[in-house]
Amino acid sequence: MFLLAGPASAHVSVQPQGEAAKGGYAVINFKVPNERDDASTTKVEVNFPADHPLASVMPQPVPGWKASVAKEKLAKPLTMHGNTITEAVSKVTWTSDGGKIGPGEFQQFPLSVGQLPENTDQLVFKTLQTYDNKEVVRWIEETKEGAEEPESPAPVLKLTAATGDGHGAAGSDDSASDTADKAAATTGDQRNGTTETASADSSDTTARVLGVVGIVVGAAGVAFGVLAGRRRTTS
Repeated sequence: MFLLAGPASAHVSVQPQGEAAKGGYAVINFKVPNERDDASTTKVEVNFPADHPLASVMPQPVPGWKASVAKEKLAKPLTMHGNTITEAVSKVTWTSDGGKIGPGEFQQFPLSVGQLPENTDQLVFKTLQTYDNKEVVRWIEETKEGAEEPESPAPVLKLTAATGDGHGAAGSDDSASDTADKAAATTGDQRNGTTETASADSSDTTARVLGVVGIVVGAAGVAFGVLAGRRRTTS
């Protein structure tokens, strides 16, 4: 039983690095195991879904493998970021360029893909795996809901709910608003401080002027009293 369970579970699969959110971009990995004891995998062909076309697909270099991207004209053009897209990727093929997937080994083939569709929960990538003995394994069977997994299931990428524009625009706006509010409050405090300081300076200046005037008037009164006393003495 265990011997039969091992090969059945070792099929080609696809997983995102992180999440594959609807309407966004993602890096996905195709994991290709070798199921044969006497042959090595030398070619992997991943077919992209025609019903949910992807305009942007970029392979990450894999040592020992050469990647090629094929595109096809779209029956109905797409609009992405204000641009009209008339073709989409139909297939990505990795061919051995000195590398291979030997018995008991696996290889990952990363792709950057987008813009992911918003009107589906998954993408199915039918894949062909070729061995150096000319055998071709066709991973093309779609799993039906409620049914058991087929013998040669196609890789399925599960999509998660959209997470916005991915650039933190809302957070930036809130931050900018908070910063503006703080700046306004600071400016208001500074203005109030300036007004209070000016008022205090004005009051201090007025008091000083009145003090000087009082001293002058007092001195004049004393001088007048002295002169009056001298006149009386002389008389």
